[in-house]
Amino acid sequence: MAGVKNSKLKLLYIADILSKKTDEDNYISATALCDELAKLGIPAERKSIYKDIDVLREYGYDIIHNGSRSTGGYFMGARKFELAEIRLLSDAVQAANFISQKKTAELVEKIESFASDKQAKTLHSQVYVDKRPKCKNEEIFYNINALDEAISSGYKVTFTYTKRKITDEFKTTKEEKLFKVSPYALIWANDHYYVVCNNEKYDNLMHLRIDRIKKIAITKETARHFSEVSDYKRSFDSADYAGKLFNMYSGEPKPIEIVCENDLLETMLDRFGENTRIQRVDDEHFLLRTNAAVSDGLAAWVLQFGGRVRVRTPNDLIYTIKLKAQEILDSYN
Repeated sequence: MAGVKNSKLKLLYIADILSKKTDEDNYISATALCDELAKLGIPAERKSIYKDIDVLREYGYDIIHNGSRSTGGYFMGARKFELAEIRLLSDAVQAANFISQKKTAELVEKIESFASDKQAKTLHSQVYVDKRPKCKNEEIFYNINALDEAISSGYKVTFTYTKRKITDEFKTTKEEKLFKVSPYALIWANDHYYVVCNNEKYDNLMHLRIDRIKKIAITKETARHFSEVSDYKRSFDSADYAGKLFNMYSGEPKPIEIVCENDLLETMLDRFGENTRIQRVDDEHFLLRTNAAVSDGLAAWVLQFGGRVRVRTPNDLIYTIKLKAQEILDSYN
């Protein structure tokens, strides 16, 4: 019985060996494949390997042979992810500071498993960085799962939200607050993961950092529909919501006009989108028109460009920028 079982596993083991031990620069011969199978307790003859390879190819595996049948070797060609895609995913996970250090290592290992062993080793040595700031909340993946389930099922959630503050003794401490919200979307922005939701006490949208959430629980209360607290009617537009906010500060979306120096075009289009309306002001400046949430975040973003950017409208944004600029000046005087 053991021999029959092993023969049925043979194809799976061959596919696994080719996936782990071969790539475009590393081949394995039919004889070497037999040796690898023998280590797993599966006897195989070289001629049977050729037939097994044909079956795997017919199933859809991109197994390529290099050289002659007697002197060459096999390698796994196309994979689920190309090496550049694996590198991109690995970098993204490591750059995300809302993922804990422990979970980062686990995810990177899983991502690298889609490459061959030698590719994974090279990739790991080139991109792995373990000194980036990371959150310490190990509940974050449970939080994401719970929020995703609540959004899909249309239920409210309760949780404890933690923020840091300075005490009267000038020490840092944590302040916890209990929330009950109707969740609508999860958004990754500015290196943080947020849940967009409605606090049942108010008639608007808010967003909270998921890494600050603890003790989350899904209730049996039906969530309030987002159309009651926002301009979205049929579906919640996460991209639109995130695009109107700056540094994830809430604010009322309004038409804005900004005069910018010409060499800031790429920066402005990257921030506001390719379809943002622009027109010529003079040889050195253009006018940008768009809608955005007027907030402290937007004012701070504009201030970073100094005199190279000037807001024309709305007046409340101009006032906020002037106030912030004066505060900065006063702090140095």
